[in-house]
Amino acid sequence: MSKEAKLTPAEWEIMEAVWRIGGAPSVREVIDTAFARGERAYTTIQTIMNILVKKGMLTQEKIGLVNFYKPARKRQDMVNAELSHLARRVFRGSIPAMANYLINMKNLSREEIHFLKKAIEEKESSMKDRDDE
Repeated sequence: MSKEAKLTPAEWEIMEAVWRIGGAPSVREVIDTAFARGERAYTTIQTIMNILVKKGMLTQEKIGLVNFYKPARKRQDMVNAELSHLARRVFRGSIPAMANYLINMKNLSREEIHFLKKAIEEKESSMKDRDDE
């Protein structure tokens, strides 16, 4: 799979369930985790999981009559790729422009602002520690 492979919303739902479950879940386990109220048919989920295998997102192992699937990519790697793609496509690659948009798109609470400030301070501190080495 290329680094630029994109996931559809349905594929993200399934990958989120696979990452959340951990190990090597079956289609049934994914359905029970992500669609406990029967929102999706077994065959639909199985088809999407097989597409994810073809995309290189999942590996598949058949034991007896049951297929088990493992993630081939870490969630963090996929989130990074998705956000990088969004920054390139919408903000001409500018992370500060994307962050500025997100900060200003809604009224942030004091707690959210505090959280963001703390995250930036921690990032600055970790960069300073690396510079001191």
